[in-house]
Amino acid sequence: MPRFHGLKLDKKPLECTTQQINQSNLVPYFSKRDFNKTKEPTGSKKNEKDTIFVVQEHHSRRLHYDLRLEKEGVLKSWAVPKGIPFEPNKKRLAVEVEDHPIEYSKFEGIIPKGQYGAGTVKIWDRGIYETKEWENDIIEFFPKGKKMNGKYVLIRLKKDNNKNWLLFKGRD
Repeated sequence: MPRFHGLKLDKKPLECTTQQINQSNLVPYFSKRDFNKTKEPTGSKKNEKDTIFVVQEHHSRRLHYDLRLEKEGVLKSWAVPKGIPFEPNKKRLAVEVEDHPIEYSKFEGIIPKGQYGAGTVKIWDRGIYETKEWENDIIEFFPKGKKMNGKYVLIRLKKDNNKNWLLFKGRD
């Protein structure tokens, strides 16, 4: 078991697991939700070995698509306002949002009015993916879903607030 000295005040260092440490990545997610009012997932451990991706169609204030890639025990997430591109080199804005728990990859339902992200969420595509490159400013990945397949690239736009990325379909 890994040693995480001083990272959890309520446990001895040797009792901490990587999952408990990864939960700290979800603090922004937890702070935006009232789980007494929404049926969104609260987080649990994933057992499968494959890394998963999901795209959720999200009808909130405006229709957009949420791209989520599993990484380090959470779903790294981007809102894609104009949808997932299918043609090579067609660029789409992807705005990085807070990490979500892995079990959010199975979430479909209604987020109640007055809650963060209020509206209807349904799974648009889901599957596994392989990573060719995952750096601070570029992510190259190969999803294997029913709709998303082949090479995709996310590139961070530095001149903005560091939350804006470009998503495009690469040439396979």
